[in-house]
Amino acid sequence: MKKLAFGIDIGGINTAFGLVDEKGELFGESVISTRAYPNYQDYPRYVADLCEAMKLLVAAVNFDFELIGIGVGAPNANFYKGTIETPANLWKFTAEDKDQNANLRMFNFAEDIKSHFPNVPVYVTNDANAATIGEMVYGNAKGMKDFIMVTLGTGVGSGFVSNGEMIYGHDGFAGEFGHVIVERGGRECGCGRKGCLEAYASAIGIKRTAFELMATMNDKSPLRDISFNDMDSAILYQHALKGDPIAKEAFRLTGMRLGYALADAVTITSPEAIFIFGGLAKAGDLILDPIKWYMEENMLFAFKNKVKVLPSGLQNKNAAILGASALVWQNM
Repeated sequence: MKKLAFGIDIGGINTAFGLVDEKGELFGESVISTRAYPNYQDYPRYVADLCEAMKLLVAAVNFDFELIGIGVGAPNANFYKGTIETPANLWKFTAEDKDQNANLRMFNFAEDIKSHFPNVPVYVTNDANAATIGEMVYGNAKGMKDFIMVTLGTGVGSGFVSNGEMIYGHDGFAGEFGHVIVERGGRECGCGRKGCLEAYASAIGIKRTAFELMATMNDKSPLRDISFNDMDSAILYQHALKGDPIAKEAFRLTGMRLGYALADAVTITSPEAIFIFGGLAKAGDLILDPIKWYMEENMLFAFKNKVKVLPSGLQNKNAAILGASALVWQNM
């Protein structure tokens, strides 16, 4: 009998899920709104509705199969505990909620899913780690034992693999590359600190860079007619392809920050390769070339010309679902 695993990706707007085999082929997918369950008190209903939708998808598959596990990628998820802990954009407290303990919101997600699928193992990790495992199981990192995955989206996520194993650290939260400080006292980050890589190298970060450049460069550019709220990294990419000097410089500076930070990261784990994934990675050489150049320029001599910088092999696939499902295959 064919074996399938569920992959679940919990985002701030939607929760996507699907059934995946060990080769990464998708046999049905669906989605529910995460945003429809915004408050702490909505969480039990969210879990119940998600599991009901998953069971409907199982019933819709037109062949017999064995469900061997459920993998979940979510913000602030702890692999060791199976929990989602104080996620920034999920299930927030309201004024009516009592007994708030310093705003700590601990959700025992693995246990809660198991109550609806009692005989199925459930694995939970943060979304960037899920993408990393997906790269290792289905993508370009097959056969690699030491690599780094960097996801460039609304934030900067990462996963570190050493000797074929994810590095989770003693508490399950290792690998927060997006929150290394690249400029002391620099831009305020969403985490509350100043100068984090995420404040410079995310989709929001490159937009902030573009507007700083418009204030310091004299070059004419159609970007000057676009408001901050209407600007996004895709617009910057299109203008950079047309030779817009401000857009091109924004990508160069973003790649420079990433290259500097990755040169430091290499000295810690000595990876074979670094994979770049996410919306900004779709800019291709516009972002990859400066990353490579500045990384090599600042690399410790022992590591020079040894580390490949590559695009993700999952870039054009349903990477979030595949990455979450890969948790199951990795842990079998």
